[in-house]
Amino acid sequence: MVDISGETTDRKTATPSEMRDLVASLRTDDPSWFQFDGGRVSPKDLAIMLTPHVSETRRANIEAVLDRRTENVAVVVEGMVDLGNVSAVMRTADGFGVQKVHAIDTATKYKRSKRITQGADKWVDRYRWESTKECFDQLRKDGYRIVAADVGEGVAPAWDTDLTRRCALVFGNELEGLTTEARHGADEVITVPMGGFTESFNISVAAAVVLYEVMGQRRKRNASQGDLSVEARDRIRAVWYAKSVSNVRALVEHKLANDQPSNGTR
Repeated sequence: MVDISGETTDRKTATPSEMRDLVASLRTDDPSWFQFDGGRVSPKDLAIMLTPHVSETRRANIEAVLDRRTENVAVVVEGMVDLGNVSAVMRTADGFGVQKVHAIDTATKYKRSKRITQGADKWVDRYRWESTKECFDQLRKDGYRIVAADVGEGVAPAWDTDLTRRCALVFGNELEGLTTEARHGADEVITVPMGGFTESFNISVAAAVVLYEVMGQRRKRNASQGDLSVEARDRIRAVWYAKSVSNVRALVEHKLANDQPSNGTR
């Protein structure tokens, strides 16, 4: 079977474009969310304009989620081939309040799965990278300590490691685990000790176990796992409102056209 892009696929395999669509998004920090024909709109003003079009229940739910959200913990998956596993990791990240999910997309063949994100991909910021180095360089530039999860002797258990600092948690692919580049390039390597004959957990389970430990440590230190800055909270709220409203661009531009001008910036 050939899809409209010319990529050959079948029911069991997925195309590169399907993986790209899953792991990349227009992120909340993209300026285009706030650029309209009437000029730039601040995140706070965009939210104000959209408030009448978002139900009170949805607004209350968004505020509750923002209370538990963090950008100081990021999740990174390297070389994933199974769309279902990527979807499961995104659901796990969203469930633990993680806003940023990075995918190092180095595979050449992909596996289709019936499992889906259940909408989690709509709410997290998804970054796609073509190399481990490119991803790690940007994470360090953004102030993250890179913590890789792996198996093997002599690796510190997650619960014996201080995970309260700003960190990016890296998980390897389903078949081979972390690459040597990722393991050696990490600032720290941790593991989830196994108590049975199984050598390792499924990646989404491993991510859940590690994130549970991370958030537990953060709650003990900070009394809360959520720690968005005012600016980040305003930005994410505005984008989530925009994602909750139909024809948002036409609606905002109509409002701008009928408001008094303010030098192109609101």
